[in-house]
Amino acid sequence: MTTPHPRMALTEEVAEALRDGRPVVALESTIISHGMPYPQNVEMATEVERIIRAEGAVPATVAVLHGTPRAGLDRADLELLATSPDVGKVSVRDLAHVIARGGHGATTVASTMRLAALAGIRVFVTGGIGGVHRGAERSFDISADLTELATTPVAVISAGVKSILDIGLTLEKLETLGVPVLTYGTDDFPAFYSRVSGFRSPLRVDSPEEIAATMRAQWELGMTAGLSIANPVPEAEEIPAERMDGVIERALAEMAEAGIGGKDATPYLLGRIVELTKGESLRTNIALVKNNARLGARIAIHYAAGARNVS
Repeated sequence: MTTPHPRMALTEEVAEALRDGRPVVALESTIISHGMPYPQNVEMATEVERIIRAEGAVPATVAVLHGTPRAGLDRADLELLATSPDVGKVSVRDLAHVIARGGHGATTVASTMRLAALAGIRVFVTGGIGGVHRGAERSFDISADLTELATTPVAVISAGVKSILDIGLTLEKLETLGVPVLTYGTDDFPAFYSRVSGFRSPLRVDSPEEIAATMRAQWELGMTAGLSIANPVPEAEEIPAERMDGVIERALAEMAEAGIGGKDATPYLLGRIVELTKGESLRTNIALVKNNARLGARIAIHYAAGARNVS
């Protein structure tokens, strides 16, 4: 049985699953409000929740609504996140401020991890994680996702580091922070839209059972870091890195010329890449999130089963 933090509001479905020790999978909300256009964002969120239920787990989309951190949303909540101009992009540093003001916040990877942990959820599915931005030696722009992975015991399933970032430096930073980086079914570390980034995987795993066992071992040893699990986009849906590199370089140059940075950088780049690829990157993004949802649900099932066996 898991006891959520009293500030967390859970749907009855999520609360019952956690109380009974059944598998629950957290989902972020920034991808809905700031990562995809409407109505594809709501369609994607609804379909991902359906996939997780079909696999036998319970989805718990995380957000802050009316100043209350939530795990589990209904259709009206998803529509609000997808369409309201009052929904801000909320990382860990912003949570207390948004809650105190009674506002709406779409949670990033970092803040979703923090709220999932407060709810008692150990598995979280997203598209791609943040990391060290290109040119960080000048801007010092490093995502809070990395420091959250170093301190919060949640397993994050993604298609790798977003390819708009410096993947090599991100992997180095994760090593420094002591975060296990596992790649599912391959020795190559993926690059979000692409299956291969040019970097080898730090650690390889080949089954959801192995991932769940690694999670248990990590936390039974008293290590509080989360785990980054990279699940390559399906081959039929990928955009090869040699094609994406030029698109990303153009989008980065245009962003620099426009003077865009900070928390606005990633939404701008993802949106511009959709335009430059004539929608192909959006289709790939949706496909990889669905693929991650399937794996995440299976990991959550094995993790929950292992916890029951221990208890």
